[in-house]
This record gives sequence, structure tokens and C-alpha cells, in this order.
Amino acid sequence: MTDFSYQLYSSRNFPPLSDTLAMVARHGYAQVEGYGALYQNADAVSQLRGLLDANGLAMPSGHFGLDHLENDPQGVLSIAADLGIELVVCPYLPADQRPGDAAGYVELGRRLQAAGAPFRDAGLQFGWHNHDFEFAPLSDGSVPLARIFEGGPDLLWEVDAAWIARGGADPAAWISQESARVISTHVKDIAPAGTKTDEDGWADVGDGTMDWAGLMTVVKATPNRFLIMEHDNPSDDERFAQRSIAAAKSY
Repeated sequence: MTDFSYQLYSSRNFPPLSDTLAMVARHGYAQVEGYGALYQNADAVSQLRGLLDANGLAMPSGHFGLDHLENDPQGVLSIAADLGIELVVCPYLPADQRPGDAAGYVELGRRLQAAGAPFRDAGLQFGWHNHDFEFAPLSDGSVPLARIFEGGPDLLWEVDAAWIARGGADPAAWISQESARVISTHVKDIAPAGTKTDEDGWADVGDGTMDWAGLMTVVKATPNRFLIMEHDNPSDDERFAQRSIAAAKSY
């Protein structure tokens, strides 16, 4: 386990980035995780590097879209080198690009396996980040995540436990089943049904329905390197950041 990290996507609606980075450092985070919009061009990457240094923060992991990974792997490697990213994560596949059957998800796994090759060859780690759609049963009774891993034997996994729960599956069971792949975990919580509708039903860590005390025990039995706080739509990102790291430290 390493220091707690903060997914900067959580603060995308609370600019400027300079304030966000100062805020997370103030509340005890040593690391942050980046996402695609932060590396739009060389100037943005240079500015981000300077802000990280000014706030004493590291960025050991980052999200990159599949198109970026496949079409410009050298560009991604350059960004990773500039920012100190050690774990490259593909975070999502839009609904209109998702396969419709088990064979399609096996092929997606093969595609991700191939996309990750330049990063593994460069000594970086490469993984997939789940949402909920990977747990919706397919016509043959299997689920997409299992088929993705079938096609991508070297894929690591950035677990989003709350999305597993929203997909109707058991996070602890999946983490245990795929423990060898677990490299990073998004620590996120789900609000009680019918509450926090202005925050898309998400909650600050420790203020929701997820059994994070139990899940931390399961995660700590894996090779997991990073514990990353995330909230997809907080109404107050500083409240979320502060309350969540305090809760996570208590588990």
C-alpha cells in the first residue's frame, strides 16, 4: 500500500486546477491520479508538472482513452515520463463502442492486451478500470469483465468497487477472484437509495452504503498499490476530499 491518492476527475467542475492541487495537498494527499483532459497538449502537461511540484504531489497513475493509447502510444509514453506516471489505465468504453456478446468482449480484451504492450515494454504497468456495464450478464451467462480478462491475460485491474456494486455484483468476491490483477482501487461510496440525488447518488467515503472497512481488508490481501478517492459528481469537492481521506485512514 502507498499513500492515499485523489482522482482529479472528482474536481473537474471546481477550477482552477491550481486550487484543486493545493486543496488536496492541504488535506493530506501525497498523490493524485490524472485523466485525459489534463494532458491536452505539451503546454498543459508542462503546467501540470509545475503545479504538482509546487504542491509536493506525485502523479503515479493516469487515465488515458483507448483511442489515445492505440493511436499515439509514444505520445502517452512521453506524457507518462513528464508526469512520473507508472501505471497507465484505460478507464472506459463509450456505450456505442461496446460489444454485444461474449466473443466481442474477448476481442476487446485482446485489443487492450495489444494496446498495453508498448507500456509494459517500457517498464510501466497497464490496466483496465471498470464501471457497471462489465457486470451485466451476457446471453451466454458470462459477464463482460471475465471475458475481457480472458482476452487480456496480462491486463491489470484498477478496481472501482462502487461501480461493481452498482452493477449488481459483489465487490469483495470479484476482488478476491481476480486478486492477482488488482493494482489500484478507487475508493468511492454510494449514498442510501433516494438520497444525494444532486450528486448522482454518490456519497463521501464513509458516509454511504459501501462496507469499506471490510473491503479494505480484502484489497490489502492483493498486490494493490494505490488507494484513490473518487466521487463522480460532488457538490463540494473539498468536503469530499477531506471527509473521505479521514474515513479511509480509519479502516
